[in-house]
Amino acid sequence: MKNGGVGIKVMYMDEEHLFSVEQITAMLLTKLKETAENNLKKPVTDCVISVPSFFTDAERRSVLDAAQIVGLNCLRLMNDMTAVALNYGIYKPDLPGLDEKPRIVVFVDMGHSAFQVSACAFNKGKLKVLGTAFDPFLGGKNFDEKLVEHFCAEFKTKYKLDVKSKIRALLRLYQECEKLKKQMSSISMDLPLNIECFMNDQDVMGKMNRAQFEELCAELLQKIEVPLHSLMEQTQLKVEDVSAVEIVGGTTRIPGVKEKIAKFFEKDVSTTLNADEAVARGCALQCAILSPAFKVREFSVTDAVPFPISLVWSHDSEYTEGVHEVFGRNHAAPFSKVLTFFRSGPFELEAFYSDPQGVPYPEAKIGRFIVQNVTAQKDGEKSRVKVKVRVNTHGIFTVSTASMVEKVPAEDSELPSVEADIECQSQRPPENPDAEKNVQQDSSEAGTQPQVQTDGQQTSQSPPSPELTSEENKTPDADKANEKKVDQPPEAKKPKIKVVNVELPVEANLVWQLGRDLLNMYIETEGKMIMQDKLEKERNDAKNAVEEYVYEFRDKLCGPYEKFICEQDHQNFLKLLTETEDWLYEEGEDQAKQAYVDKLEELMKIGTPVKVRFQEAEERPKAFEDLGQRLQHYAKIAADFRASDEKYNHIDESEMKKVEKSVNEVMEWMNNVMNAQARKSLDQDPVVRAQEIKAKIKELKNICEPVVTQPKPKIESPKLERTPNGPNTDKKEDDLDQGKNNFGAEPPHQNGECYPNEKSSVHMDLD
Repeated sequence: MKNGGVGIKVMYMDEEHLFSVEQITAMLLTKLKETAENNLKKPVTDCVISVPSFFTDAERRSVLDAAQIVGLNCLRLMNDMTAVALNYGIYKPDLPGLDEKPRIVVFVDMGHSAFQVSACAFNKGKLKVLGTAFDPFLGGKNFDEKLVEHFCAEFKTKYKLDVKSKIRALLRLYQECEKLKKQMSSISMDLPLNIECFMNDQDVMGKMNRAQFEELCAELLQKIEVPLHSLMEQTQLKVEDVSAVEIVGGTTRIPGVKEKIAKFFEKDVSTTLNADEAVARGCALQCAILSPAFKVREFSVTDAVPFPISLVWSHDSEYTEGVHEVFGRNHAAPFSKVLTFFRSGPFELEAFYSDPQGVPYPEAKIGRFIVQNVTAQKDGEKSRVKVKVRVNTHGIFTVSTASMVEKVPAEDSELPSVEADIECQSQRPPENPDAEKNVQQDSSEAGTQPQVQTDGQQTSQSPPSPELTSEENKTPDADKANEKKVDQPPEAKKPKIKVVNVELPVEANLVWQLGRDLLNMYIETEGKMIMQDKLEKERNDAKNAVEEYVYEFRDKLCGPYEKFICEQDHQNFLKLLTETEDWLYEEGEDQAKQAYVDKLEELMKIGTPVKVRFQEAEERPKAFEDLGQRLQHYAKIAADFRASDEKYNHIDESEMKKVEKSVNEVMEWMNNVMNAQARKSLDQDPVVRAQEIKAKIKELKNICEPVVTQPKPKIESPKLERTPNGPNTDKKEDDLDQGKNNFGAEPPHQNGECYPNEKSSVHMDLD
């Protein structure tokens, strides 16, 4: 592409387009985002994205740009192997304590295109990556290529076919070889490879067994040991130090790969992790740890810098150029360091990978960083400039901040005491400013920058490079010695000085970074493409709706719908459906959404009445049956009321008349519509619909139900006073006389007890 990047040329919307790698990656992330949102039923914005551990700064920035194009907030770029280690360690309840010797586990990942290994140290709630090694060009596709090459040669000899001359045939062979490779992982005997109509309508056949396959791939299997040796050398580990070897990635299922790894570590490999999802699960766990919405077990993750990073700085005319390795290989990350320079003007730092041969990227440079607005002190001395360099959570190197130390005279009331070392340094100009450069952790920033303090603790866990150790240890001692020498002779009282830190702007010119304008253009383009995808989906849905309608109705017109359409309309509709089907596969193949909508409406004008007649014929008898049962129920209640049934003698006469009237009206309506419907044929529109019948049932219930279900009024009985031994016998005779009825009959007596309020039925023969 014009900017020096790699592009992909494709046909999009009938036009040729050139998309950058960032845009293509953004398209993949868009699809993943849609998948996540469809499953979660909520918008997704935050994510953790995994990258191979051998990705350089340029590649990592490209992935972050791709996430930004889609509108994803990448919380962390995580190395594949670190994600696998997190997935492994967070569920282990038996890890050694923080003060115990860590458990060393080696993770081996061979996927489609790359081979990665890492050694990790585990303690309770803590993971530290000790080292990583890789072969970016060894993976499952290489094994596929060996099979493809073998069968290409075989088919050329056997069938006189040049497979590589036709891309489609070559792709089919790749697919079949991949299937064969997977089958050989579980079956050792001869397996066939059969492809029908492979080229020129000719079928091809071949066969392969596991022993032949391993012999064919012996060179690839040999390459597996190189990264394993490299890892053990970097970490200074012995085979017996390794507690377990976990393998992930699809290609590790090949028996030959497993055997090579097991033989190297002299122990059986472990497959406790999901080979395909281990990385994604690790990223999901990291995302949950970073999110305030999830409660996750505390687990600290310390990654490692895959490639050593050095700085070279611009120099004054009288001094030579300075170079220093800031982060050695496998240095703890994320990590910050503060470097001190003595300068009288703006200066430039250039970051690069110290070992270009070990970096699988054509450019060893990382970027140039210009520290601006640097000026000399008022007395002409060079200013002290502190530059903080950092490998951040994404594994990307950056010059995060720069500040200039200014010395200003302090008034007596302001500062009663000033540090002696600052006074001494102000009196002594450095002999060689570059030699005075100091690599250190800035203790003054430890309070305000907790990460720096944490990183300082992490340094003790990882062995620093020899250069770094010497400068960190020796330079402060030399400063102290100089301070003592200056302090020894008695001198006159020096003016007190206060120190002010002035923040300096840093201009970053990175080797690969999308410009703001270009990034905005990509964001806009992606947004338009997402909208176009939605429109295209709607268009396809409209087309599919027409196709589905055609197939559904044609099938039912010769089945359940046949009786509900007259013969002439039946023939005409079948003809229209066939014409619509032909149109779909010819000129209607790629029409606008509205064309399909119009076509569907045209079909539905004829089809919907037929469908309605069928549905009504299915639902109407049941609705009439329900209405008839309801009418019988209310009619019986009315008849019982007229027969003076005790159950309904509490209902008012006028209310029951309403029930009778409503029942009679609805019954008359039902008889009329049933007779009218009986005179109609099935291919005619119904006189009454099931919905109308259901409405009548509801109307009838609203009128009748409150009347027939009203409760009887309750009559409360007076309480009878009783003594513990029976009824109260002290009552007057007059009170007992009141219990007599009009005929002079005494109230009933049971065992000498009298209940004046008890109802009794009296039968008398007046003759």
